[in-house]
Amino acid sequence: MSTATKPQPKVAIVCDWLTNMGGAEKVVLAFHEAFPDAPIYTSTYNPEKMPAFTGLDIRTTYLQRLPKFLRNLHKFMPMLRVHAFRKLDLSDYDVILSSASAEAKQVRKTRPDQIHICYCHTPIRYYWSHYEEYKADPGFGKLNWLVRLAMPLMVPSLKKADFEAAQVVDEFIGNSTTVKERIEKYYKKPATVMFPPVDTKRFKPSKQRADYYMALSRHIPYKRLDLAIAAANKLKLPLRVYGTGSERAKLEAMAGPTVTFFEGSPSAKHQAEITEGYTHAKGFIFPAEEDFGISPVEAMAGGSPVIAFGKGGALDIVTDGETGVLFDEQSVASVVAAIQRAEKTRFLPVVLNNRAKRFDKVLFVTKIQNFVYKAAARK
Repeated sequence: MSTATKPQPKVAIVCDWLTNMGGAEKVVLAFHEAFPDAPIYTSTYNPEKMPAFTGLDIRTTYLQRLPKFLRNLHKFMPMLRVHAFRKLDLSDYDVILSSASAEAKQVRKTRPDQIHICYCHTPIRYYWSHYEEYKADPGFGKLNWLVRLAMPLMVPSLKKADFEAAQVVDEFIGNSTTVKERIEKYYKKPATVMFPPVDTKRFKPSKQRADYYMALSRHIPYKRLDLAIAAANKLKLPLRVYGTGSERAKLEAMAGPTVTFFEGSPSAKHQAEITEGYTHAKGFIFPAEEDFGISPVEAMAGGSPVIAFGKGGALDIVTDGETGVLFDEQSVASVVAAIQRAEKTRFLPVVLNNRAKRFDKVLFVTKIQNFVYKAAARK
């Protein structure tokens, strides 16, 4: 007598927003690979800036219907996003799989047999782990004064709403050991660590390395690109800085003659330039305290040792003296000393590339499929 195969659960993917390409958006694309029939729900979507999502089943909240100039200010509207996600009807789905560093976890279950799995990039940084840093420098340029005034008034209620949403999540996945610890500390919930996906196969590291160092991130305050630039100025080292953001003009103003700026958009042209940069760079400087950090993994896959601040996600990626150099404090002197130590250390590009493969996207897709199916079976 044959046994019927149990049907796979019906999955809905939910993410905070789809307006600019970054590590969280690459996680959503990997979710889509794992569950190609799952629609992707999000607060707002800008197709022009997200070519990788062309042709996918993207479903937005009512915030998408706002006039474009208001929709572009979505980051100023956290309470509206909370409301918008709570209004989504996901009753047709067995599994809600959210990718959240903000309000995506606010979606509501409507059936007792539904399960919500949250892949958490971090508990919201500007409510929990980094509130004081964001209040000191919110990263909104000329509007910083307004954000500083608003934060003490808005954050307590938003923090409460965020905590309450976390209590209804059935399973948390943290993207690093640090994030797992934050979930347990702030949300009082257990979590599993699953590193984000990185397309390591696109890198073919050159044995012959060039003389330049590299830094890549959004140009915003907490990324601390100023430290990389100041260290390059002091050592008179060639440094290539990739990316864009509110701090760009300030960083360009402080850069010496050995520092060169490049764009870092998700276009094919810029991705090809960045890949080429990684595969020939002498090293990659990563001065931020990040939740994880996909760029250091890409640098390693390209054969570049990583010079990183030894906190946060970097501790899951960099082994000091083997795949890079860790420094203990976010100061110019520490970055300079770490670069000098890296200069005296022999790193083999092929070894760095092999060590990066444990973060490969194929492994992530398999892991998330297994996690979802097992969690759904338990439910």
